[in-house]
Amino acid sequence: MTPGSLFDEPPVQDDGPPTGPLADRMRPTTFDDLVGQDDLLGRDRPLRHAIERDTLQSIILWGPPGTGKTTLARLIARVTVSRFVAFSAVLSGIKEIRTVMAAAEEARRRGGRRTLLFVDEIHRFNKAQQDAFLPRVEAGDIVLIGATTENPSFEVNAALLSRSQVYVLKALTAPQINVILERAVRDESRGLGDRVQVDQDALAAIARHANGDARVALNLLELGAAAAIARAAETDTPDEARLDLALASDAMQRRMLAYDKDGEEHFNLISALHKSMRNSDPDAAVYWLARMVEAGEDAMYIARRLVRFASEDVGIADPQALTIAVAAKDAVHFIGMPEGNTALAQATLYLASAPKSNAVYLAYTQAASDAHRDVAEPVPLHLRNAPTRLMKELEYGKGYRYAHDEPEAVAAMDCLPPALEGRRYYTPTTRGFEKELGRRLSAWQEVKARRRRERPEGPDTATPPPTVANRTSDQ
Repeated sequence: MTPGSLFDEPPVQDDGPPTGPLADRMRPTTFDDLVGQDDLLGRDRPLRHAIERDTLQSIILWGPPGTGKTTLARLIARVTVSRFVAFSAVLSGIKEIRTVMAAAEEARRRGGRRTLLFVDEIHRFNKAQQDAFLPRVEAGDIVLIGATTENPSFEVNAALLSRSQVYVLKALTAPQINVILERAVRDESRGLGDRVQVDQDALAAIARHANGDARVALNLLELGAAAAIARAAETDTPDEARLDLALASDAMQRRMLAYDKDGEEHFNLISALHKSMRNSDPDAAVYWLARMVEAGEDAMYIARRLVRFASEDVGIADPQALTIAVAAKDAVHFIGMPEGNTALAQATLYLASAPKSNAVYLAYTQAASDAHRDVAEPVPLHLRNAPTRLMKELEYGKGYRYAHDEPEAVAAMDCLPPALEGRRYYTPTTRGFEKELGRRLSAWQEVKARRRRERPEGPDTATPPPTVANRTSDQ
């Protein structure tokens, strides 16, 4: 049966020793062989009970690569008495989906036998393809088992997601992967058997390098074992093949970090960077930055997020923050990558170490809320220009006080619409430069209050014209 094809029988081999890559040969054939995911598939867990009793309902298996999603599907195929059909979203399209749906409906109508449908990489199906499952899921003809490395909230239709239980498979730990590797080394029929001796430090290095992916670990073990056998043959010692740390390191080469620029990990890492800077943790911030840069993230995307952070989380507590963030963006654009990595690191470390304030963000958010919620208030007459005679007759500009003609350059004049009089949007913190701003604004409020007491008639009367020297086009 070719990859991605439909099949009614479990996709496992029971006759003779398994063949193919080591990762496929070592795939568990019973629940007791599984390593990891005990919280989902332990002996007393509901998901395992549902599988073993063939009462499984539609589920979405979400987890990183190499955590056992396909393995679990194959175990389900082994133990279920339901009709089992599987295909890959990479190789199948709407035509195959409709064929399966029609066959599932027919099987239920003729023999009352339900179909367990395993869809690998379901996130690769578009909305129309996913919608094709809905009628048969709702009718009970099929039980959907979807596997995805992407967040189902983003990649699976809401209607389909609401009819499925999502189970999260976690990345395997290095000790768990070490157990899998040791099994592969010892196993005589499916693994390496006695053909290669493997040093423990080599196994530990591979387990760490695999980054939670059992398939990567087994592939590296197989590659390193092949190199060890070749080296032993070259030295005429075929019975002394040994995979040591040096050979394992050669097999691993440069570590490929788990990252998908269009997937959930993209958002997870930028969130970690942003929140580490917000919490004034420069060490964590530069680590998450390095994770993104070394994995190939778009440097300009990172730069844009740093510019946003400078305004949202530092603001006027350190007015230099925005300047430095924009300078980093310009540096990356000017010199490119990888040389631009230090400019990003410099900005990240500066922002993480700067005093924090979200007062700018809150001021804008609250002002925008009022702008959307309230009826658009007209601009007060005293704030309007009066470039024509008619506008002057309509009292445009009447009551305007020119701040530069005031002793403290502050006039006792309201600039908000009357309905919002006295509203405060910007409240400086006591951190960084905003502490000085707070004192400055408080002093101006006192000046305005004193002027109002001195001029009880208010700003709409007794308005002196601006001096000639201070006249501007916007008075």
